[in-house]
Formats: sequence, structure tokens, C-alpha cells
Amino acid sequence: MPSLIGSTVTANYLKNVRSNGTNGRTLVLKLAGTDLTDANLNSVIGYLTTAHGVNGSGDSAFTVAGIATADGSAFVSGTTDTLFLLVQGTGDVTVATADMGIGGLTITVEAVFQDNYL
Repeated sequence: MPSLIGSTVTANYLKNVRSNGTNGRTLVLKLAGTDLTDANLNSVIGYLTTAHGVNGSGDSAFTVAGIATADGSAFVSGTTDTLFLLVQGTGDVTVATADMGIGGLTITVEAVFQDNYL
């Protein structure tokens, strides 16, 4: 067997790179508010999973892959202040609370996992 010393295999050994084991393009969204309810969460999910815009302009429909709190505790409607949604899709997320009629809710994109590792 030829030596691997000096090859790209050894140059990249134990090198950390961004990776995605979920699917295509996955976003972590943070929902922050006070005493979020099931109705708030259902409104956000309903908006995210429906396409908005035409001809590639505007938000695309996403699939919700997960819902969690920062510490792994259960979501308690009317008590929990921060939730994270794991969503998958190819479009942009420009969700504004005005689009859903929820006051005091802030939605931010916290992380993007994407299958372009260049």
C-alpha cells in the first residue's frame, strides 16, 4: 500500500469542518417572547410551512423537523419564553410577527446548516 503521508488524506485528518447530517438546508430558528402559547407556536408553524411570494421571491415553504427549548425541558404553553425550531427548506426566512399577528415575538435565524462545503 502506498504511503498516505503528505497526501490530502493526512492533511485533512482530524480537521473540523461544517457538516450537516440532517438534510439539504436546515435552519435553527429562535422564537423569543413572553409566555409563548400553543396558538403562537401553531401560527408560526402555519406561516413557515406555507409558501409566500411568487417566482422565487418571498419565503418558501419549510418543513419543521424539530421543536426544542435551550435546556431540553418541555414546552409549557403560557410559560415558556424561548423556543427553537429546526426547519428544512431551500428558501429564505423573513418571518415578521406582523405577518402572523403575534405581538412581542421575535424570530431570528440562529444557525444555517447547508450542503455546500466549499
